[in-house]
Amino acid sequence: MAKRTKSALKANRQNIRRREHNRQLRSRLRTALKAIRAMLDAKDLDGAKAALGRTVSIVDKMATKGIIHRNTAARYKSRLAARFSRPAA
Repeated sequence: MAKRTKSALKANRQNIRRREHNRQLRSRLRTALKAIRAMLDAKDLDGAKAALGRTVSIVDKMATKGIIHRNTAARYKSRLAARFSRPAA
């Protein structure tokens, strides 16, 4: 049986804690994106406009923290902006 060092055990505890924290942050991001997309689909432009700043802020924070890649963050923001500028059909 392999003997585990104290440092390996501590590293494992830290990884578990970080993974759970990152999961919560990613979930918050996905919820915000889903909410703003639903507002846009429902043609609630006032609500979506108010949520856009908050959502973009969340996307930027997740990219800064390394939860999502910076190119992914840019893609999310670009697609949201494109949906706002698209004429209402």
